[in-house]
Amino acid sequence: MVQSAPKVLTVDEFISCYGECDRYELIDGELIEMEPTGPHEQVSAFIGRKLNVEIDRQDLSYFIPHRCLIKLLGTETAFRPDVIVLDQTQLINEPLWQQQPVITSGNSIKLIAEIVSTNWQNDYARKVEDYALLGVIEYWIVDYLGIGGREYIGKPKQPTVTICTLIEDEYQKHLFQNNDQLISSIFPNLQLTAQQIFTAGRSVIE
Repeated sequence: MVQSAPKVLTVDEFISCYGECDRYELIDGELIEMEPTGPHEQVSAFIGRKLNVEIDRQDLSYFIPHRCLIKLLGTETAFRPDVIVLDQTQLINEPLWQQQPVITSGNSIKLIAEIVSTNWQNDYARKVEDYALLGVIEYWIVDYLGIGGREYIGKPKQPTVTICTLIEDEYQKHLFQNNDQLISSIFPNLQLTAQQIFTAGRSVIE
């Protein structure tokens, strides 16, 4: 039996067909199923809650949308971040925002956090490159299971939060493990340790 090649989608086709479905994103025209687990969602929700508290405490013009796509202009790629912090004052410059929750400019984005799962290569490699090109100031790679490659999280592998800070057009990466206090350029007063994030992904009955 000969299997036909998967259909390549344009970004516009993807947004039309899957824009409201949280299970997919598009990379180079290929439909990628995200398959989040329960613990993955626990970690994502925990980070969003902590950042929302900081946004409220500082009375910032930032917010975390429930659903959002990042459309990379000039490509057939649309990412769906686990957590994204947007600058509300910049949305007037977003051409699609009034009709769809789609972001096209890095100026609108203050921070992105991706929770690592089985497709960890995308988080550690592809998205690092694309988010830097887009101009995303801060990108968190939250590997609460410690499943990324040793070249990214060290040996022996262990749960790690990698915070990538954009300097000119490249990311400088800092790894946080165990009880390390996270250091964020966007939220400099954030009181949060790596271990608190990892614990959020565990069942309360463990």
